[in-house]
Amino acid sequence: MRDIMVYAGRYDAWSCGVEYAASLASCIGGSLTGVFVHLWPFYMPPPTGSALEPFESASALERSARAAESAFIAWANGMGVQQVNWQVADGRTPESLAHVGNWHDLLVLDRDQDVPWGAPVDLGSIVVRSHVPCLMVPPARRNAAFDCIAIAWNDSPQAMRAIHSALPLLRRASRVILLDGARGAPESEAKWQPPLDIHAHLARHGIDPVVQGPFADGDRIGEALLLAASRAGADLLVMGAYGRSRIGEWHSAAPPAPCCTRLPSPCSCTTESFARMRRAASFRRFPNAVPSAPATAPHARGFPSGRA
Repeated sequence: MRDIMVYAGRYDAWSCGVEYAASLASCIGGSLTGVFVHLWPFYMPPPTGSALEPFESASALERSARAAESAFIAWANGMGVQQVNWQVADGRTPESLAHVGNWHDLLVLDRDQDVPWGAPVDLGSIVVRSHVPCLMVPPARRNAAFDCIAIAWNDSPQAMRAIHSALPLLRRASRVILLDGARGAPESEAKWQPPLDIHAHLARHGIDPVVQGPFADGDRIGEALLLAASRAGADLLVMGAYGRSRIGEWHSAAPPAPCCTRLPSPCSCTTESFARMRRAASFRRFPNAVPSAPATAPHARGFPSGRA
């Protein structure tokens, strides 16, 4: 984990999530990219007044956002981050963040109803579409701490990818709690795929977790994980997030994703990438084919290839 991006809902003040991202980047010696996204009038309903007024307002907003680059860099430098970028995009927020995520390792988001795109349904949309590990920060959490990290483990591809993405943080933790959940049915039709021995995998990286559970799968698994992580005093909960049939979990009280919205500590989520799912499906139909890695096309205009 080296390059961290954070969604900035404002350009004139920095939220708790932005401060947490700067604290995290400073802690691991990584880079930080702040991303501000505004909706270009092409994506808005037809204007009721002057046809040019929405475009003039959008242009003024974009100029103000771009002018905030020096202030953001100076502030992040003061937080101990040496390599700082500031990106401004016009388009839809999930697709814009997905594009910038192509050259970042982690996306930090505010988990706050009072912050743009901080409501549970909005966070679910970003997590599912961004194709990058996401870390959701609750209100009032400004400093990154990793004394205790909890892992929600159920042998799923999403949990595997979440743990793999969080290894740099897990190695820094004084305590790691493995919340052992129920194993679901394999999602792949290939019967020869080997299982992951999570204990051996963590041991290879010098991580010796304390196991709690097993937790039985069911309608209240989210609450059980939430309670266990809270009782352990976890500073971070690492878990997988479903991106297909269980996407409705972000809109209801079903587990496991919505439990992130009530956890008093930050939560790191990772979905199974759509590109990987498409390649796996193609491989099952054509086992002799060699899958390629498709590039993610940008969905918002005005993106540079690197620094803003």
